Amino acid sequence: MKKTLFQLRYEFDDERAYSEQGTEQGAKLSVADIKDTAVRDILLQTAAMTQKELIKWLIANKDSHPEMLLVPLTTSTSEALRYRFGDRHPKLLYLTRPLHTLENLNKFLYTANELMDTGTFLCCHSMTAALKRQMLRKKYPWSVRDVVVVADYLWNRVAPKLRLTHDLYYRMTHGKSRTFTRVEILGRLYRAGFEVIDEQFRYGEFFVVACKTKEPVDDIPPLGSPIIHLKRKGKDGKEIVVHKFRTMYNYSEYIQPYVYQYQHLQRGGKFKDDYRVSALGRLLRKTWMDEFPMLWNVLRGEMKLVGVRPLSKQYFSLYTPEMQELRTRTKPGMLPPFYYEKKSPETLDEIQASERRYLEAYQQKPFATDWRYFWGIVGNILFRRKRSQ
Repeated sequence: MKKTLFQLRYEFDDERAYSEQGTEQGAKLSVADIKDTAVRDILLQTAAMTQKELIKWLIANKDSHPEMLLVPLTTSTSEALRYRFGDRHPKLLYLTRPLHTLENLNKFLYTANELMDTGTFLCCHSMTAALKRQMLRKKYPWSVRDVVVVADYLWNRVAPKLRLTHDLYYRMTHGKSRTFTRVEILGRLYRAGFEVIDEQFRYGEFFVVACKTKEPVDDIPPLGSPIIHLKRKGKDGKEIVVHKFRTMYNYSEYIQPYVYQYQHLQRGGKFKDDYRVSALGRLLRKTWMDEFPMLWNVLRGEMKLVGVRPLSKQYFSLYTPEMQELRTRTKPGMLPPFYYEKKSPETLDEIQASERRYLEAYQQKPFATDWRYFWGIVGNILFRRKRSQ
């Protein structure tokens, strides 16, 4: 008799059996670091439970822990969540319904943020794309399992994001069958104003403990388009929208502070072993294909061919005030000075020194400097095999 995905989910008892790229780079904080004694004790008691065991424990102990609010499996809308809260202000909110089954997850998380006090905690769980893929491969025979995995990927991950199939998908599923990557789950939480305290895979599910730290981000949610539009610092400190081919999983941009906090920068100023980058994204970066849409920014006059990278607000803040001011005197460029150097800069200080040399030379002789850097970069790409990071 074939087992359902629900039954298979709880057969996993070894994290290595369903490891997802980057899980070893999880949060360095833990539940034990939470200062609120009542919340910490509850989370520590439930830290190793399966979802079934957790729900059973929560129901049995809900009256003895008034600081805890249990949201039942039947709650799937923001309106139902408001009703569940009533006039209560719990320190700890448990969502027993998996995040991937919520019809409008962003709205649900935004509502949770609105109802929670700053400094209170949210405990939630979900199945991730990697977990689902491995369970599908275990459920079906080898002759058809690859076909099933691809079909599930196209229907539950691609179809919700395409304009052509978006409406049809939501009419048929009400958005309750979508598949999220670990990165997207974390990104949605950060976008909703939560900071991740602890994350772990256990018994075939992904569990997250997060703390409300701020109000939700007021922007248009990512649509998963192949071309992404990123806000970056331009000339005179003005914000420009840079266009690139997507190389990271959806919602990756929201967890950049989280990744920076626990990862190290590699040469070129990118994060070492950045698990937000997809397999296709790594290929696009190696072949420079991800940079091509920025030509539109060049044609619009917002960027030039050679120049310092257009940086995000988070990365820009890491630079010294002097370098921040120097950078914003000129337009950013597609081909950064990093690729001109024979010995690649490996630290943030070395990157700033490399950019300073270019910027000071550019201030003196703009055309001659860009001409020299352009051919130097082309030579390094062709003969030294330098690649986009």
